[in-house]
Amino acid sequence: MAKPELRFSDGAAYERTMGVWSRLAGDVFLDWLAPEAGLAWVDVGCGNGAFTEAIVARTAPAAVEGVDPSDGQIDFARKRAPGSIAGYRVGDAMALPFPDDHFDAATMALVIFFVPEPATGVAELVRVTRPGGRVAAYVWDMYGAGFPLEPLLAEMRAMGMTPPMPPSMEASRLETLRGLWSAAGLGGIETREITVERTFADFTEFWSTVLGSSFARAFADLDEATRQDLETRVRTRLSPAADGTLTTTAHAFAIQGRVAG
Repeated sequence: MAKPELRFSDGAAYERTMGVWSRLAGDVFLDWLAPEAGLAWVDVGCGNGAFTEAIVARTAPAAVEGVDPSDGQIDFARKRAPGSIAGYRVGDAMALPFPDDHFDAATMALVIFFVPEPATGVAELVRVTRPGGRVAAYVWDMYGAGFPLEPLLAEMRAMGMTPPMPPSMEASRLETLRGLWSAAGLGGIETREITVERTFADFTEFWSTVLGSSFARAFADLDEATRQDLETRVRTRLSPAADGTLTTTAHAFAIQGRVAG
């Protein structure tokens, strides 16, 4: 039986669960890149535009294009920031709808492990980036318990369930990322780890983000007793502060390199 794959197609659901995390990690990522102003960017796998709009807000770009295969995500992205200079279109990471040498910077934010053939995706980033331009990405450390909802996934596994996972999980390993960037001919490769945290008012707020996310489908067919058991196990795994607030941590790997020329 095929393993259930994690997919995000609902922009609003993504925002409730992952949009905040994407911006938290994205801010650290952009600080690390420290890009100059006036660049032309492409954000591949832009989802609902959470990271794309961070590029707009923080880097004074000349132009930004966001591409994602999901109509629902693109529709949300177009509506989230009226008047933004960012353009959004439906497209395939493995066959980008742009000419060669078109951008100064190409990014994948929390995306590469969703690309069916990551090497092809990286090759496309290189193709559309000008010589000397930068190709960069960051991705949750799935094998190192870095995913923001790891407490949920861990308890699902403990109960014998198979949580949905991205189709190209190996691409979340730092050594795999280095191999992909090297094989694509990128130079000056640098990597770093990103750790971010998010504080919820209480467990109820944390759990509401789970129930309003794409992950809810993973246990929608469970009977009520099993769902309650899962919730209780996740609650027990997490430790609130004295004031009831709950802080959870996630970590990702980031990589960047320059196109030859």
